[in-house]
Amino acid sequence: MSRFSRYNPLAGLRDLRLFLHSRQKHELVFAFLAVVATVVLIVGFLLDSRDLKAPYKRDIQYVQSWPLNRTDAEIIAAQKADMKTRAAEEAKRKEQEAKNRAALKRIDDALTRWGF
Repeated sequence: MSRFSRYNPLAGLRDLRLFLHSRQKHELVFAFLAVVATVVLIVGFLLDSRDLKAPYKRDIQYVQSWPLNRTDAEIIAAQKADMKTRAAEEAKRKEQEAKNRAALKRIDDALTRWGF
C-alpha cells in the first residue's frame, strides 16, 4: 500500500488544470468535441443494445405436402384460396408503404421549408 501513498488525486487535478490552461482555445474546443462525439457513440450503442424488449419470436414456415394424385380441380381451388390470402397481404403491405411514404413526404416537406 506504500506505493499508492505517492499518488494524490488533488495533484492529478492540479496537473490537469495546468495542462488545460497551457492549451490554446481552439485545441480545447476540438478536444471537447472529440469527447462529446465519443460519448454520443458509446451511449448510442448502449441504448441500441438494450432495445431488445420484445422476446424472440420464432418464425416457423411450414411447407405443404400435397399428394401426387391430386386432381386439377383441387389444384385450382387451392390456388384461388391462396390468391385471396396473397391479395389481402399485398393490400396490407401497400397500405403500410403508403403510410411510410406519407411520413417521409412530411419530413421532406419540413426539410424543404427549412432550406435543406
